Amino acid sequence: MNVLVLNCGSSSIKFQVLKMPEEKMLVKGIVERIGEPMSIIEGKTGEKKKRHERPVADHTEGIKEVLALLTDPELSVMKSVKEISAIGHRVVHGGETYSASVLITDAVITAIEDNIPLAPLHNPANLKGILACRETVPGIPQSAVFDTAFHQSMPDYAYLYAIPKSYYEKYKIRRFGFHGTSHKFVAHRAGDILKKPLSELKLITAHLGNGASITAVDRGRSVDTSMGFTPLEGLIMGTRSGDLDPAITVFLQRNEHIDCEEIDRLLNKKSGLIGLFEKSNDMRIIEEEYFKGDALAKLVLTMYAYRIVKYIGAYMAAMGGADALIYTAGVGENTPPLREIAADFLGGLGFGINKELNNEVIRKQDYTDISAEGASVKTIVIPTNEELAIARDTFELLQGRSK
Repeated sequence: MNVLVLNCGSSSIKFQVLKMPEEKMLVKGIVERIGEPMSIIEGKTGEKKKRHERPVADHTEGIKEVLALLTDPELSVMKSVKEISAIGHRVVHGGETYSASVLITDAVITAIEDNIPLAPLHNPANLKGILACRETVPGIPQSAVFDTAFHQSMPDYAYLYAIPKSYYEKYKIRRFGFHGTSHKFVAHRAGDILKKPLSELKLITAHLGNGASITAVDRGRSVDTSMGFTPLEGLIMGTRSGDLDPAITVFLQRNEHIDCEEIDRLLNKKSGLIGLFEKSNDMRIIEEEYFKGDALAKLVLTMYAYRIVKYIGAYMAAMGGADALIYTAGVGENTPPLREIAADFLGGLGFGINKELNNEVIRKQDYTDISAEGASVKTIVIPTNEELAIARDTFELLQGRSK
């Protein structure tokens, strides 16, 4: 069974095709700059690559370009789109409606539309991809895999905010959490690595990329996570501030004479690493400067690690301990000094890393256990694979439907 996995943004479509259940990636690529005068269409399979430029007006045309790449003789992925058994979509927000992935129906589409106010930048683009596939390849089953679904297991005392409860009832203002597909994937992988059922493990999973979040996974269930009503809350990120005193926003509005739109841009686009380091929000550049002895780079990296450490301590308290800490995503997988700084803070809680192994982590490896000998809490670096997670859920949904 071939599953086409789509991640549709406002002006891009990222895609992969995976052969299931073998979990073999056949091709991956992207259509970007949709709606601009000239778009880029690119596909890669093995050592073969095809790239061309042409105008792509909308997501329907973008899906047609994806399908054309899949059937292109030069890439030799498939002879016909009929070889696609299902299409799995990354959908950012399922609200309180969905706690698991689902096959897409008219009711699911309505629910995605209803949750647009909670993810105005993402759900509309995700929906465009779904509707474009319906138009372009009608009849092929589609699934929605929600970023928020994994976190729907959080208890009410973890997801509610201490504001008038009427706002929750009226607007659904609560902690939703994001990156759920990644947190779930690496948690299940950790169970395999530790050779224990997930139902017996207490894990802390740290998805650290340009966006970053950390989750307490207690026996397979998300019980708390750092991102909240929006992806702004929690850890320091590439351009997002993460946690801060909410009164700061009022102070800045009054003293800088800026409106709420500018506050939104400030906290989401001009803060985090770019706000602190100023030269770049790229952790690779900050790491280079750190090794050169740059004092600001050291401060920024330490602040970034310290915020993570505080959440780890809180989640250990909430779960009554932890069996393992998992680092994943671009920053989590590729920044040894970050993991070392965090481990130094966490030494009193049973953490410890092997510095040699920590420095030798290679992203392409399936995983690397960097725990120090005798550490009571394991520290493991696991590459995330959200596309595979989406393909797995889609495959399982189809298998369940056929029974």
